[in-house]
Amino acid sequence: MRSILVKLGGTLLDNPESRAALAAQIADARRRGIPIVVVHGGGKQMTRFLAERGIESRFVNGLRVTTPEAIDAVLKVFAGSVNHQLVSALNAAGCLAVGLSGIDALLAEAEQMDPALGAVGRVTQVNPKVVQLLTQNGFVPSIACVAGDRHGNIFNVNADQMAVACAAALPASQLIFLTDVPGVLDGSGQIRPILTCAESEELISTGAATGGMRAKLNAAIAALQGGVEQVLIAPGAAENVLTRLLQGESIGTRMVLQAVAI
Repeated sequence: MRSILVKLGGTLLDNPESRAALAAQIADARRRGIPIVVVHGGGKQMTRFLAERGIESRFVNGLRVTTPEAIDAVLKVFAGSVNHQLVSALNAAGCLAVGLSGIDALLAEAEQMDPALGAVGRVTQVNPKVVQLLTQNGFVPSIACVAGDRHGNIFNVNADQMAVACAAALPASQLIFLTDVPGVLDGSGQIRPILTCAESEELISTGAATGGMRAKLNAAIAALQGGVEQVLIAPGAAENVLTRLLQGESIGTRMVLQAVAI
């Protein structure tokens, strides 16, 4: 059975109750024989960590400018506290989770995206063997959005982009983005229950999808074009959202490569 990759935003993981609820749903899916891989962010926690140390967070086109000070924080927050809090919650929920980052076994190799952004990386290659080994033996890999290269460099990677790269490489049957929005909205503010890549590109070109949603749609398009069967964008705070999605309930927006002829 192909894995399902779940991307969790840092906002969902910042709240202990929300984190425990999501962990319980992931553990339940694992008990039912569904291989689950988790990729997570932690931007909210990162901004707070830096602010507590008097370091200002700067963003360019939604990407955090990552200085040497910030890359140290990336390791401490993304691959440290956020990752291990999630792993602990998953273990407490009854599944065996393993915390990873893209640095481990060169799971995700990256290159510098733009010198102006500092150590922000673009994933160039994913070696899914360690993730496949874990899922085949019943473990739940929990992957922090940090990558490396063969020269020892460390990169901060956008969590959506990390999720897409991992989902395409596995390959995953589904990529589920659990977010802080109800789904993809059209120009009139209505949730689109289903979207093709062409329709998604139209929402971007007309300006209906901007900012973080534009980035998420671009990530979803890349995943579908990379071989993932479907991408779901759903509200992570909805009750039992992951369990309901895996049971086929329509929540949020389902994205597919192209419309299926009836």
